Amino acid sequence: MKRTTIKQRVELSSYCWIITLLTTAFICGIFICCLKIADNDIAVWLWGVAIAVLFLSALCYMPLSISLDNESLNINRSLKIKSIPLTEIANVKLCAPTVGAKRICGSGGWFGWYGWFSEKDLGKYFAYYGKASDSFLVTLKNGKKYMLGCKDAPEMVNAINEKINQ
Repeated sequence: MKRTTIKQRVELSSYCWIITLLTTAFICGIFICCLKIADNDIAVWLWGVAIAVLFLSALCYMPLSISLDNESLNINRSLKIKSIPLTEIANVKLCAPTVGAKRICGSGGWFGWYGWFSEKDLGKYFAYYGKASDSFLVTLKNGKKYMLGCKDAPEMVNAINEKINQ
């Protein structure tokens, strides 16, 4: 039985909240305008479907919390949980992403940071965080890297290190 030993919320930065609210308002506003002045109903509904897919993908990847149980580190998202077995984790350390991080494919503030990013020092990693200051880097034995973030990152890093070093 999996028993959660620690669970921390992912808090969005002020920047994330502003980007999320402005972008969502803009997208919805454009769609409402298109509905009111539409000459081509099919194009408007295709636009609506594209918006729905965009929001669903954001909600699918948006990190809500990070939890740790006896077997795995879990990234709790709204539609799915991403689990990383503790046996696959090689290293965990506090590590905020730098301003020089390049987004390969993902979100840089809309409902958080998630997706593939690359930095000169860290290489390529998959991100799930809401605030850069709350971040830590998880390196797997196969070389994959995850930049995660939660409210009390130092406590989470210590708990993960205790579990993987047992």
